[in-house]
Amino acid sequence: MPEVGDLVTARLDVSPADETTSASLLVMRPDGVVVTPVVTGAEDGAVWTAPVTYTLAGLWRLSWTVTGTGASVQHEVVAVAPAPPAMADVRSYATTTQLATFLHAAPPLDAVELLERATRLLDSDFLKAAVYDVDDEGMPTDPVVQAAFAEAVCSQVEFWGEVGVETDVAGPLQGVAIGSVNLQFGAGDNRSSPDYYAPGLQRALQNIPADKLRWTVISGGFGW
Repeated sequence: MPEVGDLVTARLDVSPADETTSASLLVMRPDGVVVTPVVTGAEDGAVWTAPVTYTLAGLWRLSWTVTGTGASVQHEVVAVAPAPPAMADVRSYATTTQLATFLHAAPPLDAVELLERATRLLDSDFLKAAVYDVDDEGMPTDPVVQAAFAEAVCSQVEFWGEVGVETDVAGPLQGVAIGSVNLQFGAGDNRSSPDYYAPGLQRALQNIPADKLRWTVISGGFGW
């Protein structure tokens, strides 16, 4: 599957074909804009090519029109994936360098996406009740908290590497203890297993000193 930024050569084979054969190409981008690449013929009209640069993720429609011998109209739909994100494109508590150091191995090729996902999980399932110093972008400013959050998300990525990324929590946090704090939402049959979370993630949060991170409690439950 091509990705955003790829330059490909679209090709059309025509049979039968002769010197009267001619072809043109209309390319409709995912945003509805139509472009007309320069088409080049070869092999006495049997082969036609055109350069196409995929500038957007989504579905692209390539429509060839052939006149003369071999006249026809042919359509092709091409699915284009987004370009792989870089660390600068995502919100993450750890970098791929930190992940590699944690794993003592090369990080997976989808490390950026996994770190972003682990960061979202940490934010939504553990830190809603947490109070700590942040910058204008909501990132922790204390080096101790930064290091703990980095360890937490790296632990989660390592955990997913062992059990599979599909092993993820689909709902509110339930049944996880952090030191003397017990974060548990839901009850009875609705209670999820804490095995959705890496043990190292919870240990990393437990090790943050109380003066660096604290938990809010309101009406017997944890504040959001």
